[in-house]
Amino acid sequence: MKVHVYFIGKTTEPYLREGEAIYAKRLKHYLPITFEVLPDIKGAGKMSPDKLKEKEGELVLSRLKNDDGLILLDEGGKQHGSVDFAYWLDKQLQKPYRRLVFLVGGAYGFPPAIYERANGKLSLSKMTFSHQMIRLFISEQLYRAMTILRGEKYHNE
Repeated sequence: MKVHVYFIGKTTEPYLREGEAIYAKRLKHYLPITFEVLPDIKGAGKMSPDKLKEKEGELVLSRLKNDDGLILLDEGGKQHGSVDFAYWLDKQLQKPYRRLVFLVGGAYGFPPAIYERANGKLSLSKMTFSHQMIRLFISEQLYRAMTILRGEKYHNE
């Protein structure tokens, strides 16, 4: 199964982009995975937060296929420790999805249409992080999960 990670909004900090690139390169050894920054919404600065979320949702929905599994990175989602996350990911990879898509939302979160389409929600912490930092965190956690599943030395428990 192919894995896609969609990001709404660009990362402006070079150290975060560098970290993302490191884990993206490492992950290619384990999974057919792509990371994609979705294009900015035109006129976003003039929109209300709700209108912007709606437009971002339309963009995401236009890229999804009916047989994709969509997992939202959402503060209200299920939390896992790293080992549990690895096993959860393994179960997701066994499902009959064509692609497993992780979505990191924009600054205002997701519109109702995205929540309705989602197959699951995942939270990386009870704390709130910027969407730029979450991009690095999910990249590292996906890599960690794959090393756990393969019994490789990266995660210490």
